[in-house]
Amino acid sequence: MLKLSVVVPFYNVRAYAPDALTSLGRNARDDIEFLLVDDCSTDGTGELLRRAVRELPGAVHLRCDRNGGLATARNTGLDAARGEYLAFLDGDDWLAPGHLTRTLAAIQGLNCDFVRTDHVQVTGRERVVQRVPHGPYDVVADPRGAILPAGRSTSVDYPYAWAGMYHRRLLDRGLLHFTDGLRTAEDRPWIWRLHRGARSFAAVGLPGVFYRRGVSTSLTQIGDERQLDFIRAFDQVLSETAQDHESADLLPKAVRTYCAIIAHHIGSMERFEPAVARKLRSMSAEALRRMPRPLLDETLNSMDAERSALLRRLLRRTPSTRGASA
Repeated sequence: MLKLSVVVPFYNVRAYAPDALTSLGRNARDDIEFLLVDDCSTDGTGELLRRAVRELPGAVHLRCDRNGGLATARNTGLDAARGEYLAFLDGDDWLAPGHLTRTLAAIQGLNCDFVRTDHVQVTGRERVVQRVPHGPYDVVADPRGAILPAGRSTSVDYPYAWAGMYHRRLLDRGLLHFTDGLRTAEDRPWIWRLHRGARSFAAVGLPGVFYRRGVSTSLTQIGDERQLDFIRAFDQVLSETAQDHESADLLPKAVRTYCAIIAHHIGSMERFEPAVARKLRSMSAEALRRMPRPLLDETLNSMDAERSALLRRLLRRTPSTRGASA
């Protein structure tokens, strides 16, 4: 068995893919495979990947049958992975030289199900290290214990799949696949399921992933209807958490996070197309009404005044006004 499989989806990132591919070459080893997944790119990215198979040691080129989004592309790579450990990278990001070897040594030394790493956020020429919101580092812990408390940023609020490494036993137990078809927030149900279902993890620092922000082709920069998939993603988080044997403890965190994300999107309505903005208001109001009312009331009472007032206004929307102009 190979030691490590790295799943790297690409979709119309021809300008950035060379950086990702070069960085993989600087991490190549005989026991590492790179699963380069083309999600039906139309800008020449596919040709770069076909060339990489000839030039990059360990590269395997996979092409999706249709453009299914990041979640589905990652699943395509996971289904083909042969490694004892697994990791992710997005096609518009890159790795520091030797990062995979260092992370692999960390997870093997700690002998845990998964590790979470810091990363470097890149916006233009600015670079800022983002830390895993969990401590102490290099200490094996219970993943469930890292979900709470509800009122503070925790490991489930750091959902980036590429910021870590995972033992294959998690894949065999069905904990590493993503919800097919989710176009955004695909990592939210994933990180919650991982923390509820895994037995051990650790934060290890190692900020060797460079996460490129502000990419024009990224869904975070596009205000179309695909952005609304965050509601489906968080509905899944609530539904699955409600079925957990510790749901009474965990649901307050899930509800608070969902409310915070709704407030964030409503507070930046100007980036959405008008029709999408109207639908966002309507779907957000309906989502709030689906939440357990006692937990919702408790959450709104504990949030800052601005976000609480915004969400309460959404709650007061009636069916007859849901289609009103944003």
